[in-house]
Parts: sequence; C-alpha cells; structure tokens
Amino acid sequence: MALLLRAATWGRFPWRGYCTRGPQGALGKDFVEALKAVVGGPQVSTAAAVREHHGHDESMHRCQPPDAVVWPQNVDQVSRLAALCYSHGVPIIPFGTGTGVEGGVCATQGGVCINLTRMDRITELNTEDFSVVVEPGITRKALNAHLRDSGLWFPVDPGADASLCGMAATGASGTNAVRYGTMRDNVLNLEVVLPDGRLLHTAGRGRHFRKSAAGYNLTGLFVGSEGTLGLITSATLRLHPVPEATVAATCAFPSIQAAVDSTVQILQAAVPVARIELLDDVMMDACNRHSKLNCSVAPTLFLEFHGSEQALAEQLQRAEEITQHNGAASFSWAKEAEERSQLWAARHNAWYAVLALAPGRKAYSTDVCVPISRLPEILVRTKEELKASGLTGAIVGHVGDGNFHCILLVDPEDAAEVHRVKAFADQLGRWALALQGTCTGEHGIGLGKRQLLQEEVGAVGMETMRLLKATLDPRGLMNPGKVL
Repeated sequence: MALLLRAATWGRFPWRGYCTRGPQGALGKDFVEALKAVVGGPQVSTAAAVREHHGHDESMHRCQPPDAVVWPQNVDQVSRLAALCYSHGVPIIPFGTGTGVEGGVCATQGGVCINLTRMDRITELNTEDFSVVVEPGITRKALNAHLRDSGLWFPVDPGADASLCGMAATGASGTNAVRYGTMRDNVLNLEVVLPDGRLLHTAGRGRHFRKSAAGYNLTGLFVGSEGTLGLITSATLRLHPVPEATVAATCAFPSIQAAVDSTVQILQAAVPVARIELLDDVMMDACNRHSKLNCSVAPTLFLEFHGSEQALAEQLQRAEEITQHNGAASFSWAKEAEERSQLWAARHNAWYAVLALAPGRKAYSTDVCVPISRLPEILVRTKEELKASGLTGAIVGHVGDGNFHCILLVDPEDAAEVHRVKAFADQLGRWALALQGTCTGEHGIGLGKRQLLQEEVGAVGMETMRLLKATLDPRGLMNPGKVL
C-alpha cells in the first residue's frame, strides 16, 4: 500500500528540484544542459516541431508533446538518462518509429521523450540456435534484409515497418501470427533499463534458450508493457527457417458469414495455413483503388501457405474444397513472388487505403480478438452494426487467430462524430469480452482502452498490475497515463 501511495503522489507532482517547468512548459535550462552532458548537445532538442512529431503516433488521440527529445547512442547513455530523469521526477516516454495506434507515445504529463532509433545495430546472430540480438532502432524489414542469405527470417509482421523492440513493448503480431505466433512467442530475452537506471536482463545476460522453468517469467512481463515498466534497449529474438516454397491465394465470398465459416473450417481441418486475412467489401474496394488491384468487391480471404511443393499442393486442394463448399466465387493462386508481394502490400496498406476514401479525416482502429468458434458471431454482428451506425469504416482482420479490426474514419474536429466512433469501439470491445475474448489482440491498451482493461481482467487483476507497476516504478514516471 505504501508503494501505491508513493506512486500516486509522484504521478500528481512529477516536477521536483531544478527541473521545474518554465513559462512555456519547457524543462528548466539546467536540466536540459544535464541531458546534453549525457548524450551531447546535438542529440537533444526542445524545438517545437521536433517535440510535436514525438508527441503523437498514428492514432487520433490528442496529447501535448514532450518537453524535450533525446537520442541516446548506447545503453549506458539510456541508463544515465533514466537515472537523471528519475532522480528529478521527470516523466520518461520511450519512442521507436511512432507507428502505434493507441497513443502510446503521447506525453500526457510532458517530460523527456527518449528516441531509441539511433541504437540500430544487430549485435549477435546465432544461426545454429535460430536467434538474433537486436538494438531498439532495428526494424523488422532491416532485420530480414540482414538475414537474407542466412536461410532464416523473422516472421512477426504487423504491417508497418515498426521497430522490433517497439513491437516487443506493444506485444505486436500481424499477418503471420496464425503460423508463427506473436511477439510473446518470439522474444527469448530482453535487456531493459529500469526507471531508475538499473539494467535488467530478463532471462539472464546473454542467454537465448528456448525453454526454462527458472523463476518468474520476467521477459513475458515486459513484452506488452507499453513502456510503462522500463526502456527496452535490446531484444533476443527467435528466428525461423525460410520456407522451401510459398503460395498465396485469394477467394471472394457472397457474405462475411461464408468467409468466416471457411476460416474456422480451414483451421479445424488442421490445414497449416501461414496467413489467413479477411477483408470486407468496403476494404476490398478501398484496396482496389489505392493499390491498383482488380479483385472482386466482396468479402475476401487472402491466404498464404508455406512448406514443400508437395505439401503446398495438398494444403491448397483442401483449402479450395472448403471455400467452394461455402460458396466462394473464385480461388486464385499467386505463386510468383512479385504477385504475392503485390497482394500483401495491398493488405499492409489497408490503413492508408481507407484514409484515401475521405482525405483529411483521421482513422481509428478497433482491435478485438475472440476465440475462433465465436468469430462468425461477432464479425456478422459487427458488420450489421457498422452499416446501421452510419459511420464510414471497413473491416480487416487476422482471422486465423480470431483478431480483427474496424478501421473507422472520423473528423477530429467533429465532437459528435468522435463520440460516436468511440462509443462504437467501446461497444465492440464489450461484445468481445462477452464472448470470452479481449479488447485488444495486438495494438495494446495505451490511452483509450483503460476502462475496458479493467472490465477484462477484473479488480484483482488490476490491483496486481498496479502493484507490479508501483514496485518497478514507484514514482509513476515511466510513460505515465498509459495502460493503468
């Protein structure tokens, strides 16, 4: 209880000592000079444009920017920056590529944004152990480019070219999760700078084993913590063999129900599909326009299969039989790499395709996930309610693991429309909870889903999380205002 009270006190009064804020909301001059002493003058900025850029992500959440942005070059500098901020009660906000959609980088109480993108080395590659160690500035595309000749790849693919440590912090997943799992399944170890500057290796320094029964799962604690417990400065990741052969396919359906029924039946038939994505008719129309596709404007599944040539033939045959049984109008194969890339590029650009439907508007993405057996029920209901709501939006999802999104367009200056979008998103979250699902499959809680998190995990769950937060961050300075 004492820890909780201390955390609450520091959350209300974060500015202590000589770092009190000036008349423009900036940090005191002495404190800024102290930051420069750690990383060098050119690596610190208090410019308005720089601060504004670091105060928001892809979401529609509005927040004030940080008071300063700092670019450390190594873990020692991160540790010294954290210790400096913590000793003077200054909030700390980690920043990667800024591609999140839940307001996770917003500086709700000002403070120092620590941009980790200039720590961008791949420090160790163990091909025989299928693991790699990366710094936080490395993105998934950069890692896979580095691995190109190794016969290995990192499959977690959220769409955006996000930083890998940022993906760990948010518990990201994406299109390949049905076959290869999420970040929670592919992070073996983390190097974390705790709020007071101490350095933690969650599985022990240098360790990269596949399994362990040694104590609490500290790695799992920090995966998905959204920067509220510490700064991830290195991640040891699990790699996978590049598949011998790959084939993609698309099939259009007469209804959402038919498409989702096919998804469930393909999984129940144990077809080892690598990707299975649903795009509704609105999304297909948007993707056709934005990515120059020529697909039917109908609920559509994008599928991909990995394996040997013989295995792929069997998988495709079984999947095609199931989709035809559910009324699929066509089943088109894409074997060539260029054709596959075009399909998946269109899927990854779905966010921008929807934005292009109404230039000038912002997008808000829901992110619920339910057990596979409840997926047809919630998707059909969501489509019906979306039509009835009068809102403009499209449905897209990683339906192979029960996760889907409504991407809703909103005028951020229209308070009534913002309220309607928020109400729809909250209601969808509660439908998912009623079906034993979760309010977020991969985007995280951030600013907007804190009430839904309470409803999901209950009073004891929230109390336990707050105790963990108060133990590691008793002053409440790590990314304040998020998750809890």
